[in-house]
Amino acid sequence: MARPVNVEKRAALLRQVVTHLQRHGLAQMSLSPLAESLGTTKRMLLYYFGSRENLLAQALLANRPDAQAMFDDVHDEVALRRAAHALWEAMTVGEQAGPVRMLLQLLSLAATDPEQYGALASDTVEVMIGPIAAACVRLGHPPEQARAAATLLVSGLRGLCQDRLVTHDVARTDAAADRLIDAATAAFG
Repeated sequence: MARPVNVEKRAALLRQVVTHLQRHGLAQMSLSPLAESLGTTKRMLLYYFGSRENLLAQALLANRPDAQAMFDDVHDEVALRRAAHALWEAMTVGEQAGPVRMLLQLLSLAATDPEQYGALASDTVEVMIGPIAAACVRLGHPPEQARAAATLLVSGLRGLCQDRLVTHDVARTDAAADRLIDAATAAFG
């Protein structure tokens, strides 16, 4: 009979993995050097996470903003705008800067290596678009229109995050995010 996984040890190891990936990136992530850097073994990483792909998926999942929770209670335009601003803040303030860097790297890798990273990148995008589109549908808009507006909002904010990471221009990107949020949510008023 297999030993049960030590949940606390797994969580601590995942936090170490996330920190490592935020510092060193995803492109050259290999389990053996990662394990060595963390003071563990490749075998232990596989024991706790099953595969490199699952480890990467878990690292991304552990650190993205919870769009579902942010947009779950949206039932009017004011709440939609408030949730969109909360999403922008979650993506840009404090501890979320590292996960956003990881997300941007993943999307870039998916564009150049879709076989290895495409499915994970698509899932990561859908996790953000789905809850926003569902909120727009609750406001009475057709699903196709709701998904288009959610895509505009998510992709636009993600692009502004990238701009901020590159230029460090907080005021300009905050102002642009305000305009984007207003434009993306105005159609649902």
